Amino acid sequence: MSEERLRRWRLVLGAEAEEETGTTLSKADQSVDAALAALYDAGESSGTQRAAGLGSSAPRVARWLGDIRQYFPSTVVQVMQRDAVERLGITRMLMEPELLGAVEPDVHLVSTLLALNEVMPEETKQTAREVVGRVVAELEARLAERTRAAVTGALDRAGRTSRPRHSDIDWDRTIRANLKHFSPALGTIVPDRLVGYARRNHSVQRDIVLAIDQSGSMAESVVYASLFGAVLGSIRTLRTSLVVFDTAVVDLTDRLEDPVDVLFGTQLGGGTDINRALAYCEELVTKPADTVLVLISDLYEGGVREELLRRARSLVESGVQVIALLALADSGTPSYDAENAAALADLGVPAFACTPDQFPDLMAAAIRHEDITTWAATNIT
Repeated sequence: MSEERLRRWRLVLGAEAEEETGTTLSKADQSVDAALAALYDAGESSGTQRAAGLGSSAPRVARWLGDIRQYFPSTVVQVMQRDAVERLGITRMLMEPELLGAVEPDVHLVSTLLALNEVMPEETKQTAREVVGRVVAELEARLAERTRAAVTGALDRAGRTSRPRHSDIDWDRTIRANLKHFSPALGTIVPDRLVGYARRNHSVQRDIVLAIDQSGSMAESVVYASLFGAVLGSIRTLRTSLVVFDTAVVDLTDRLEDPVDVLFGTQLGGGTDINRALAYCEELVTKPADTVLVLISDLYEGGVREELLRRARSLVESGVQVIALLALADSGTPSYDAENAAALADLGVPAFACTPDQFPDLMAAAIRHEDITTWAATNIT
């Protein structure tokens, strides 16, 4: 086995493996080993260096956070931070401004801060907003433009007409659609049909309702859904409503201009009453045939299941396109109520998980009135 592989195994296994691997760590590697030991061997009784732990000292945690950012890439740092919160109970310390400043922000940290929102000291809230803002900015850079392009493209295609006014002719598509009608004698294309758009205006073409389950298991989905709500809310030809729910329902539509405000308007945890949420969303529907309602939930219903299914059936029969996303997250499909998912599917409400990168195309397909069950079978792996 190569010396580098032995070194890596020694770091993974700890000081007790030093004799077995025959590897003595350099001074730099001893610091890396201590950072790993503080997290992954905390509480062991071996008496070795790797039982040091982080203790309950905020300064010690702050130093450790600084150390791991020095030793490991950001993706590894984020994993270690999550493990520290779960294994060592340092959640309380994340409410201290100086500690938050040393943390590498990611979606999971945002979820933790949102869960602490109600108990967070006032002096920490501004720092927490800055941390959340940094993550939102990164996600917007990755997803916002793609979403606007996909959705506005779908809206444009939905408004396309074969009898456009001259000023509304889409010349590029018209030329491509009529290449077979090229006349060598005339040296030009003689169009058989024109492709264009109906006269453009800024009137609302579709209503989008996002209903987001804010129970603890949906934390990552809440972050992404709130961001997408803000992006969709910025498109003038959409009327976007954003509703979050547990056993109560909160309408955050008036905060859509600022996704950070939306996120801090949520309260992760608590029970779930999907039926109550759908009842509220039903009141928002004014043009059923032009409405897409996206229910983002693991479908564990704490309310009246029969009423939930009756209300879902009523929405579908009225012409609303209802989609149930079991997760809107990078981390895959969470545990969900398979019986409710199957019952909704039987009513014409497709239920599946979706990654943030797939969501723009999903919304475009819904706006074009495509069969979403078929779309999901083709595009969701």
